[in-house]
Amino acid sequence: MQLHEFLGRVQERGNIDSKDQALNAVRATLETLSERLKGGEPLALAAQLPVALQGYVGVGQGERFDPDEFCRRVARREGIDEELARSHAEAVLNVTQEAVSSGEIRDVLAQLPREYHSLFGSGSRHRPN
Repeated sequence: MQLHEFLGRVQERGNIDSKDQALNAVRATLETLSERLKGGEPLALAAQLPVALQGYVGVGQGERFDPDEFCRRVARREGIDEELARSHAEAVLNVTQEAVSSGEIRDVLAQLPREYHSLFGSGSRHRPN
């Protein structure tokens, strides 16, 4: 998936006003996801995303925090309230699961407790390869 398509989908699904705001939502969500996942998993995920987004992802820190804390961190990074941050994170993660292979989404979800799966939308259902 190309960057403009990725951002357009995030913008539409997250009801975000501009591409710049959509990019900010993507950055905040991917940075937070990198904190939650362990080891090289965030980098494996990023390798399948548009190149311009790959810099938002680092080696996973494997911090343990729940989805509410995930959304609080996204909110802080975006400078918005938590309810809106949840909507943005869901949009970003939903588009991410469409942009990468089903095997990669399975690997990501395998590191996350079930309560995170709803943030991914239909990506929480393990699709066949």
